[in-house]
Amino acid sequence: MKTIKIIGVPEHFNLPWHLAMEDNAFEDRGIQLEWTDVPEGTGKMTQMLQNGEADLGIILTEGIIKSISQGNPSKIVQEHVSSPLLWGIHVDADSERNSIADLKGDPVAISRMGSGSHLMAYINAQNQGWDTEKLEFEIINNLDGAVENLTSGSNAYFMWEHFTTKPLVDNGTFKRVGDCPTPWPCFVIAASNTFIDENEGILKHVLEIINTYSAEFKQIPSIDRTLSNRYEQKLEDIQEWLSKTTWGQKQLSEATVNEVQSRLHDLNLIEELKDASKFLWK
Repeated sequence: MKTIKIIGVPEHFNLPWHLAMEDNAFEDRGIQLEWTDVPEGTGKMTQMLQNGEADLGIILTEGIIKSISQGNPSKIVQEHVSSPLLWGIHVDADSERNSIADLKGDPVAISRMGSGSHLMAYINAQNQGWDTEKLEFEIINNLDGAVENLTSGSNAYFMWEHFTTKPLVDNGTFKRVGDCPTPWPCFVIAASNTFIDENEGILKHVLEIINTYSAEFKQIPSIDRTLSNRYEQKLEDIQEWLSKTTWGQKQLSEATVNEVQSRLHDLNLIEELKDASKFLWK
């Protein structure tokens, strides 16, 4: 058995992996997949890949491109979710702010620097025509930290995946003032260069398996109920999320890599534009 350490967020996007593991689909090919949930998100996961604490990561596109640009010895091996991520923009439920425009000048609660919540705060600010150099951040680590921060009078706003935070909007913890979709496919599968160099054949097996599961995922009988139960979401919310979500089975395009780099460079989040081959396996 070849043991592979894989990391991802504990969210509904990654259920195809868990179903494949429960079916022993990887073990049938001699692969022991060790999954670790990383609720802190992309910033923490890029660090784990860089430090050799993980072989593979299911990670936000903009986060891994920024990290590789800054020296993370990893590559994107393919898309995982090819549709955009819908980022909900949240404030404390009792806040008097009711629109994205009302947030201008307010601090942003983020899980950590380099995370999706950090990078998308810049994208949102740029979309709004705000001065991105004036953004101020409060590190809250994870979703629980965001709840603590926003409800304790910080006056920060917080960006996180729309459907993951929907129960907190429904129960009156957060108020959502708007959404900000990513301008590109949201999740990719990334691998450390060391893992790729030593296990190219095994990596191809892993991708074959997950691509079979993700391609057939929406056709699984009652998959909406399974998701609703596992992730404690309302059935109608899961059905809406499924209608908006597409899993990808091919490599990320060079054009997308260049587009993400361009946006990050415009925002002074990376120093230089690099050839797409620096980011992509094969």
